[in-house]
Amino acid sequence: MTLSMTMTTTERLRSLVDTLEASELPELSEELVCSLNLPAGLVEELPIAEVAALTGVSAHTLRYYERIGLVDVARDAAGRRVYDSQALARVVFVTRLRMSDMSIRDISHYIGLVRQGSSTVPERLAFLQAHREAIRQRLRDLNGALAVIDYKITTYGGYCEP
Repeated sequence: MTLSMTMTTTERLRSLVDTLEASELPELSEELVCSLNLPAGLVEELPIAEVAALTGVSAHTLRYYERIGLVDVARDAAGRRVYDSQALARVVFVTRLRMSDMSIRDISHYIGLVRQGSSTVPERLAFLQAHREAIRQRLRDLNGALAVIDYKITTYGGYCEP
């Protein structure tokens, strides 16, 4: 296969990938940002085991997040951790950042900026915009990989669903 043929295939794949536009994303709303996908009727304070079960984050990881300052967790009279709605929301937020491949170091930096107050809003905005662009690039790359896999499946006589 010549380089010009490879470039043509690459260019075709890139054009398929670049069809993903921001307009295809769900409309940003407070509900989207704040949704926790948690069952209704939760009590106001949850023990670590229930938070782990609800979020899919292990108790060990939850304790780690607390230890490094990503989440502030209150204690009951017996000294056991109790997660209020704010702590639970922070766990979900951190989990989503981790799902986007944000490093613990970067999450810690972001949380530190949040704790410094509103004077850091421009820096937080720039930080999240850069991360969003990295995610969009990864999505384009993954869509390119998917296009290649779909092509190969079709080549072998299979069918690819949209």
